[in-house]
Amino acid sequence: MTMRIDHKYILEMIKPDSRVLDLGCGDGELLSLLMKQKNCHASGIEIDEKAIYKCVERGVSVSHGDIDSSLADYSDKRFDYVVLNESLQEVLDPEKVIAEALRVGKKVIVGIPNFCNLNARLQIFFLGRVPVTQGLPYKWYNTPNLRFLSIKDFRDFCAERSITIERECAIAGQQEVPFARNLFSEIAIFLISRSSK
Repeated sequence: MTMRIDHKYILEMIKPDSRVLDLGCGDGELLSLLMKQKNCHASGIEIDEKAIYKCVERGVSVSHGDIDSSLADYSDKRFDYVVLNESLQEVLDPEKVIAEALRVGKKVIVGIPNFCNLNARLQIFFLGRVPVTQGLPYKWYNTPNLRFLSIKDFRDFCAERSITIERECAIAGQQEVPFARNLFSEIAIFLISRSSK
């Protein structure tokens, strides 16, 4: 089975033997890869019961919970990395979730679909409809997404809150986009941190 491209870049960002918490871990595929390839102590939080069963089948430690409220019980800097891949746009309070992720994790990895890529812009302009793309594959009526953001939006969000972007990669298809990322990439992955005062 071929590794998902976003998982490939996330694995590159995480050091071996790290403590990792994946928020909205889905079926546990990423956590399973981290355990096998990086010897990470990995666990997840997931709300979908069917996905939780798949996590258990993979041998992944997972808690049933809502990302918006599940981090309060964790101590500060308990994890080396907290992962929010394809889940930030689905939470009720993204600002609170990012703040809590940065509290419980030394570093946070955020993967977002880029709503402002060229394909989406063209669909809005020429078809006058909410776009359906590889990064945003749902129709308006069945999308789990509550928020639609771009790479520029996330960069601005971090700058306004003194959050450091340590690394950023943008992806279209199976390749990293080297320039005009907000225009050409379908998804982006950010490694962020906040210096402790």
